[in-house]
Amino acid sequence: MALIKDGAYVDDPYTFIGDEEGDVLPTEGAVIVSLERWKNEGDALRARGTGLGLLLKSSDVVDDIVGDLEAFDLIAVEFPMFKDGRGFSTGRILRRSGFTGELRAVGTVLRDQLAFLHRVGFNSVDADDRVTPT
Repeated sequence: MALIKDGAYVDDPYTFIGDEEGDVLPTEGAVIVSLERWKNEGDALRARGTGLGLLLKSSDVVDDIVGDLEAFDLIAVEFPMFKDGRGFSTGRILRRSGFTGELRAVGTVLRDQLAFLHRVGFNSVDADDRVTPT
């Protein structure tokens, strides 16, 4: 996958840590965790003191985290298929709720959607190599 941030390719400093047994949090480095893991381990995640990201699936409810927005440096929003526009709404709600960190679209994103993503507040996209910044 290619990470495009603010219109250019960049290296991704974040590592996604899954929910499977054995998916242990590293002691150092920026991580992205699921909403479920955040709900179960929020205090420990806050205490890490490193970059913290949250992955929201298209079916997750933003209201569940509005009170915690200051804890996240990045929120990644899943786009499971190009026809699913819920991620656009999620991004807009997050920005209107005061989230000022990196807002990343992940999954099935088309190049034609980049302007719309920017319009609702996304500033990075983790998409397949067919999506280019220009």
